Amino acid sequence: MKALVYHGPGNKAWEDVPDATVQEPTDVVVKVETTTICGTDLHILQGDVAAVTDGRILGHEAVGTITAVGDAVRGFSVGDRVLVPAITKCGRCEYCQRGMPSHCQTVGGIGWIFGHLIDGTQAESVRVPYADTSLYAVPQGVSDEQAIFLADSLPTGYEVGVLAGGVRPGDTVAVVGAGAVGLSSVLTTGLWGASKVIAIDSNKFRLEKAIEFGATDAVEVGPGTVGDVVALTDGLGVDVAIEAVGYPETLLTAASLVRPGGTIANVGVHGTPVELPMQDMWISNVTLTMGLVDTVSIPTLLKMVASGRIPAEKMGTHSFTFDQIDEAYDVFANAAANQALKVVITP
Repeated sequence: MKALVYHGPGNKAWEDVPDATVQEPTDVVVKVETTTICGTDLHILQGDVAAVTDGRILGHEAVGTITAVGDAVRGFSVGDRVLVPAITKCGRCEYCQRGMPSHCQTVGGIGWIFGHLIDGTQAESVRVPYADTSLYAVPQGVSDEQAIFLADSLPTGYEVGVLAGGVRPGDTVAVVGAGAVGLSSVLTTGLWGASKVIAIDSNKFRLEKAIEFGATDAVEVGPGTVGDVVALTDGLGVDVAIEAVGYPETLLTAASLVRPGGTIANVGVHGTPVELPMQDMWISNVTLTMGLVDTVSIPTLLKMVASGRIPAEKMGTHSFTFDQIDEAYDVFANAAANQALKVVITP
């Protein structure tokens, strides 16, 4: 089979590799029919994730059909159409029992293993460990293009942004960064009745998309960003500020927007330290949350997508075939210039 293989920083290739096979009784093999690229994949190619070594197949999101099943698998059969999420879980360790499979001890202490600790999903087929507790059946009527964004970006924006931020009916929410994950937060704030959702970004295209996805207001980044947002909240600040970029300045912006008693939900992946003004924040009873997605919200999100409540397909702006995967990476790596949110990659 063919797959996209990492060969060190800045070096990847779509090449022949051994076929994916069942290695453990709890495994299945899934023929990949749709996959996508995540910002984490770009970090890997920049050499930022030391655990990813030469020869690793990239990718951690897929929709496809099961072609082989291990002897211990009970919940799935050959021919089933499934969503392969970014997080793998054994279902039995302490963290899985706590609803935190992002730290599944059985698979290595981190639930994100595809394209990281084991071969990933940017391939013609992928081996899926712990299939019974990790895979999700795709309901009839939900397309591959709708389902694929539930593998990572939508649950991330929802769980680490909306749920961790404690969004409640009537809340005012600011989403700092209107990329794929930020827009996922925008899409799902309505599930908890936010009355005002303010999208903040430096890119006009993303701000237009944010309004299309349900934001009530859009603020373009500039010298008066904080003042503009606070003015939209009667001078009080927001109840929840969701940071979805991962830069020191964007987290500081989120911190400057939240009102006393509010919450800062950090979703962005930070690669450098951030110095927060704790001398000003402590007295305001502000809560700061952060974390890795658990993907435990996927069953709920699948129902909302199937019912039409969440138009997940809007996340996909560009489509490519496996043979065009290098072009897909180029487009996604220059998302702002290409007006790209997420790319859809199919055979």
